[in-house]
Order: sequence, then structure tokens, then C-alpha cells
Amino acid sequence: MTLRYPALIDGEKGAYGVIFPDLHGVVAMGRTIDEALVNAEEALRDYALDTERDKTALTPPSAPENIDVPAGSTLTSVPLIRLSGKPVRANMMLDAEVLQFIDSEAARRKMTRTSYVTWMTRRVAQMGG
Repeated sequence: MTLRYPALIDGEKGAYGVIFPDLHGVVAMGRTIDEALVNAEEALRDYALDTERDKTALTPPSAPENIDVPAGSTLTSVPLIRLSGKPVRANMMLDAEVLQFIDSEAARRKMTRTSYVTWMTRRVAQMGG
């Protein structure tokens, strides 16, 4: 089961911040909202690694409806995606047009197909998909 932590985004164009109301001191920043959310995912993962290292329990996430949202902030949730560091082969069948899109986007972003699919999966998870 993937935990999703409520997060608050605030800021303005060029400078966004993300805080986790349940996790004091776990914060992230970015020039764009997307960059701030990517950094928030990494900050959340670092928090989980720190709790494992310190042999303490993860703080459970609150239900989003229980979070007070200050004026100017936006409520979202960020998934705790742990990386095992162990690649696993996954054979899949994709529509030819979908694969062409994946390959063209990966090339445009100077990524491999695998890194693009991994990146895109994490973005969809951040959006609550």
C-alpha cells in the first residue's frame, strides 16, 4: 500500500514551496509547481529513510479533509514512493502509437525509455492517478 501524505503548496511563479502538515521540518522548494512536487517526493522519501535509520515509526498521514488550508495555499497529496534500487524486467505490450510517443518524449527530455516511464509513473502518482 502506498502512503499519500497531504501537502500544501504556496508561492508564486518562479518560487514555490511545499510543506507537509503532518511532518514538521519536511519541506521542498522549486521554480515550478512540478519541480516543487518532485522535490517534495524526494524530501518525503528522505524522511522515510531517516526514520528507518533511526528505527522510529513513520508518522501516519492525516486524511486530506482534516487539513486546514491557509489562504493562498493549495492542498495536494504526495505519495511515499520507496526506491528499492533493484531493477526488475517488466515485459509489456503497448500500442505502437503510445510507444512512439514514449520514445519521442524520452528523446526530447534526453532520457532513456525506462527512465521516462519511471519518471512519468511518479508524476501520475503525485497527481493522485
